[in-house]
Amino acid sequence: MRRRPERPARRARMKLAGGALLAGAVLLGAGTLPALSGSASAVETAVAGEFRRGPAPTAEALSAQEGPFEYATVTVPDQRTFDGGTIYYPTDTSQGTFGAVAVSPGFTARQNSIAWYGRTLASHGFVVFTIDVENTWLNWPDSRGSQLLDALDFLTERSSVRDRIDPERLAVAGHSMGGGGALRASFLRPELRAAVPLTPWHTWKSWSNTTVPTLIVGAENDTTAGVAQHSERFYASHGADERAYLELNDAVHATPARFDPTIARYTVAWLKRYVDNDTRYEQFLCPAPRPSETIQEYRAANCAA
Repeated sequence: MRRRPERPARRARMKLAGGALLAGAVLLGAGTLPALSGSASAVETAVAGEFRRGPAPTAEALSAQEGPFEYATVTVPDQRTFDGGTIYYPTDTSQGTFGAVAVSPGFTARQNSIAWYGRTLASHGFVVFTIDVENTWLNWPDSRGSQLLDALDFLTERSSVRDRIDPERLAVAGHSMGGGGALRASFLRPELRAAVPLTPWHTWKSWSNTTVPTLIVGAENDTTAGVAQHSERFYASHGADERAYLELNDAVHATPARFDPTIARYTVAWLKRYVDNDTRYEQFLCPAPRPSETIQEYRAANCAA
C-alpha cells in the first residue's frame, strides 16, 4: 500500500496487550518520564530502565510485514552530505519518544531497495530514515558510514519529527556496502545503541575495537559478499559483548533488498532489545535459534544454544 507523505497510513489501531495500564505518567526509562497526550489508557505498563513501546511481542507479529503502530512519512530533499531520503515515523504520541534508525542502501542501489525496513520498523515503534547516498550510488562503505551518522544528526537536530525521537537511542543498518557502512558508523560512534549490517561488504575485516551491540546477517549463497570473507569474519573479530550472527538458509546477496520475514523478526527483536532495552524481546534472541528451513546458522556471544 502506498504511504502518502505527511499522512498516516490506514492501518488497524494498536492493540495493547494484557490490559495492564497505568494511570497518569508511566516511568518508561530510568529517571525519565514521557510526555503523554490523551488518556493514560494509551500507555502499557512499563518496567523501569526499559522503553517499552507497543504490545507484548509474538513470533508471528515480528515476522509480519507491518507491526502494531500506524505510521506516516516525510520526504527529505538533498542535503549537503547525503542525498536526502524518506523518514517513516509512528503517529502515536501517547507513549513518549521513540528510538531512531538510519538505513543505507547497497552498491548502485537507491532507497527504494530498503524501503521495507522503513515500513516494518516504523510500524514496530521506531523512527526510520532510509537514505540515498551522496552524489553517486558508488560510494564505498566508509563514506556510507559517515552519511548514516549525518542522517542521524539530521533526524535529531533538524528534521520535522525530531521531537518524537530520543537522541540517546539511535541505531544504524544497511545492505551490502551499506552494511559495511553500518559497521563503520558503529566504530566511529560507540554511543550508538545497535547496528544491523545486512549481507555486509567491507575491505576491513577486523572490528575488534567496535563495541556497539551488532546483529550481522549473512546469506548462505552470497557470491558478492561471501560469508567466509565478510559476515563470518566481521562477527568473529567484533569487539561487542552483545553480538550475533544470523546466516539465512538458501539466501543470496540481494535477499535483504525485499521483505523477508526472518530478517524482519530478528532485526525488530534486536533493535527492541538494544535500542529500547525492552527485555520482552530477549526470548527471540536467547537461547540462540536453532537451524531451520530459514536459518542456516545462528551464533550469539554470551548466549547458550
